[in-house]
Amino acid sequence: MSRAFISLGSNLRPRENIAQAISLLHSETRVLGISTVYETEPAGRPDQPSYYNCIVEIATDMAPLELKRRVLRRIEEKLGRVRSDDPCAARTIDLDLILYDTLVVRSDDLTLPDPDILQRPFLAIPLLELSPGLRLPGTGAPIGRIAATMPRNGMKPLAGYTKRIREEIFHDGTR
Repeated sequence: MSRAFISLGSNLRPRENIAQAISLLHSETRVLGISTVYETEPAGRPDQPSYYNCIVEIATDMAPLELKRRVLRRIEEKLGRVRSDDPCAARTIDLDLILYDTLVVRSDDLTLPDPDILQRPFLAIPLLELSPGLRLPGTGAPIGRIAATMPRNGMKPLAGYTKRIREEIFHDGTR
């Protein structure tokens, strides 16, 4: 079994789509942990609604590209994700494989670890929550050091919403 981290983001019906995406991910993989869900402002797009962002830790037997294509992309399709040329377009759901064990991959189809971990608080801070001792593959940089340099303003934790999702997945609210 491999351990992977999936980032989730939505700014079109985010309350509904994040919960549904996690439920679908749970039906396809073994969910080990769900970070706090944060409401965040859209980067560089003040005309768009706020995002909900979180990280889900899973255990899987699938290879990274298989996981991306067979599970993540299918969940996006099921929830109505429409891809456009605009990388900052509003979206029903976005699922990205950001870490997979200690793999370092650089290809047209996949980059691991996701370089955005070093720049986006809504990735680094939830990773720290789920795996405080994590060191990024390839560099060995501790996630705690990376997250400590990032601003938390603009990230509103949605504690009640997160608790409800965890209870639905884990039935007792743990992790």
